[in-house]
Amino acid sequence: MPPIHLYSGPLSMFGAKTQIAALEKQLDVALTMVPFKMQTLYEPKHAEVLRINPKRQVPVLVHGDVELFDSTQIFEYFEDLQPEPPLWPADIAARARARLLELKSDEVYFPHIIRLMGLQDKAGDPAAVAARAGAAAFYAELETLFGDGRPWLAGADFSYADIAFYMAQIFGDRMGAPIPAAHARLMTWRGRTGERRSVRQVAGAMARYLLSQNRRVPDFMQALLN
Repeated sequence: MPPIHLYSGPLSMFGAKTQIAALEKQLDVALTMVPFKMQTLYEPKHAEVLRINPKRQVPVLVHGDVELFDSTQIFEYFEDLQPEPPLWPADIAARARARLLELKSDEVYFPHIIRLMGLQDKAGDPAAVAARAGAAAFYAELETLFGDGRPWLAGADFSYADIAFYMAQIFGDRMGAPIPAAHARLMTWRGRTGERRSVRQVAGAMARYLLSQNRRVPDFMQALLN
């Protein structure tokens, strides 16, 4: 099998998703962290990222003549490439629900967090108030999922849905929209997810990078630094 090459970044939520998935799948992946600085972000762009992704951002995957971008597309490729252990549920309905949860983390929840970027010191700004309300509604929706006693977002097994939301809510916390302590079941899920070796490795590296840049590390990520 040709080598698998993954391009990610030290503060890329979407790149981190694919890194965790590769570790869960026990895939031998060569990882390149593209240049990143707080002042200039990902400029200048990495040449391979520019060549492959018209959106000009990580993650990017190269495996022989397969070249992919977008974390969800990379998830699907990993699942076909290495079916075991599965990261989508086997049941067709459960799998559909898991895929929807992964999509909603990226495209329903995370846009609220993007709106908060640059507004952390403007808590009363109407855009910030609306964004926090949107994030809060999403947290409440996920809290209800655990009413049936399930351990993971999509049911009995850890899935891509868990990976997606765990990484997204890190940025939610950093941008001023943390999970409320009142959502005890969601908080328990977060602690359980953070205990996974793959998550500790990837999110822990992100926490260490934040510390190296004198940026705040969410309290719940402190355990990942050990």
